[in-house]
Amino acid sequence: EGNLMALRSDWSDEFCPIRRSLDVLGDPWVLLIVRDVLHGRGRFDTLRDNLGISDAVLSRRLRAMVDAGLLMRVDYLDGARTRQGYAATAAAAELLPVLQQLAIWGERHTAMPTGGAHMALVHEACGNETTQAEVGSACGDALAAEKMTWVKPWKHTRDKLQPAGTLV
Repeated sequence: EGNLMALRSDWSDEFCPIRRSLDVLGDPWVLLIVRDVLHGRGRFDTLRDNLGISDAVLSRRLRAMVDAGLLMRVDYLDGARTRQGYAATAAAAELLPVLQQLAIWGERHTAMPTGGAHMALVHEACGNETTQAEVGSACGDALAAEKMTWVKPWKHTRDKLQPAGTLV
């Protein structure tokens, strides 16, 4: 085990803020977990099932994300039993424009699979779809998680985003 090669270098001490950001966010699972947690899906089983990720990989990522200040553990009741789930911290909530910009970019620059459909980012305050990540393209107001719905026609869902600290 001493000869296991690191997947990448440690960039936590770099002057470049992009490298430091990628040190925390560079694993694709991290942004997908943040996306789901911002949608209120912070229970371990829900994350695992929605993401199609193994228990071991998810456990490692969640631990690292708590340590990095992206997630916090929160208690919830499961029947009469108290369990722990995960909610977004303010740092994770600040990733909303990044996630929305990735969705917008993906809509513009990647091929839609057969049977797919356009995902609309709807700013509930004005009721319009936005084509911008930080402010509503129709109204110009700042976009906050609790004022956003992602319309996913291929899933027949309208996923309302949750404010930081929320587990539903």
